[in-house]
Order: sequence, then C-alpha cells, then structure tokens
Amino acid sequence: MSFTRRAVKVPPNSASLEEARHRVIDFFKTACRSIPTIIDIYNLDEVATVSELRSSVAAQIRKNSHLTNTKVIDMLLLKGVEEFNNIVEHAKQRHHIIGQYVVGQKGLVQDSGTKDQGDSNFLKNFYKSNYF
Repeated sequence: MSFTRRAVKVPPNSASLEEARHRVIDFFKTACRSIPTIIDIYNLDEVATVSELRSSVAAQIRKNSHLTNTKVIDMLLLKGVEEFNNIVEHAKQRHHIIGQYVVGQKGLVQDSGTKDQGDSNFLKNFYKSNYF
C-alpha cells in the first residue's frame, strides 16, 4: 500500500528552527491527506471519523510544540515518519491503531455505575479495597 502516500523523507538535520517547523507542518499535511486511506485499510469507519483521527495526530504534534532544539525536533519527526510508514504499509494491526489513536485520545471509558457487591464478605472487602 505504499502507493497511497507521498514519499516522506527526512534530511538528517534542519538548518534552523523555522525549517524544522516547516518540515513538521509538511509532515502533518501528508499524514492528514493519508487518513482516509488509513481508515479504509484498517476498516476504522465504525470507530473513528477522519476529523477524530486528524485531531489525534494534531494533538501528538502539539504535545511537543514547546521544543526549540532542532536536533530534538528532527529526531521526533523521524520517529513520526517511521510510525506513519508502519501504519500505511500495514505493519500494525487494527487494534494497535484503535488503542493508540482512537481510545488513547479519549481515554478508556469505564462504567461509573455501581457493581454488584455480591453476598460474600470476601467479595465485599475486595470491591471496597480494589474498586475505584
């Protein structure tokens, strides 16, 4: 499936902070253009929309927006390109994508209702000590 993406190559070092940020923006645009294809590859139609995945990718990039060292930015960009290539070349399974980019963005949804406390004292003590 490598035909679905533009060849993303990262030169070893950015000359300036402006160049590094420009390369990050180009990578983000390339990743966003590939999201519909990724949804088709992994059959993510029922669990995520294009905008949800786009915001998840944007959140990953914004998480490091405070960095000013070009070598660190280049290293993170290289890691992002490798992750992108693994996803597009189907080196990851569907549950990896869902866990990292769909559920990871929202957090695990847990039942906030009360559990059945049971009849035994053992279970009552267990639920008291281990249930959050």
